[in-house]
Amino acid sequence: MAVSVLALDLATRTGWAHSAGESGVVDFGPCGPLPRRLVAFRDWLANLLDHLPADSLVFEAAHHRGGAATRSGVGMQTVVLLAAADHDAEVACVHTSTLKKHATGSGRASKDAMLAAAMRRCPTIRFADDNHVDAVWLLDLAISYPASLKPA
Repeated sequence: MAVSVLALDLATRTGWAHSAGESGVVDFGPCGPLPRRLVAFRDWLANLLDHLPADSLVFEAAHHRGGAATRSGVGMQTVVLLAAADHDAEVACVHTSTLKKHATGSGRASKDAMLAAAMRRCPTIRFADDNHVDAVWLLDLAISYPASLKPA
């Protein structure tokens, strides 16, 4: 039985990719301050999982550098964990350098290098931005090397 996967690059503009072949970016910036963005993200994610169920959720780890970006990243990770519990899905977290190494062979790859590699790997996808690129690579990693994922 095939495992369905939803990969998420968590940010104000969240990239996502599902093993059913759908992907894109959702912008939560217009939703207002962080609490409202988190509610909007929670609602969007629940709706997506209702329409595209997933056995596994995979996301890129938030970096704890402090400030608003850290609060947002940690909040979004928490929403993912709760959604996974609500939908009886496994959840895993991938470090940025692991993702970059999978995509390009270098854990220090630039956004441009990640995009170039993604365009070679998935020439039919029109990538919206680097968040979309990262989500597609997260999905590729989760499908190609599921044993390498660490539970969140």
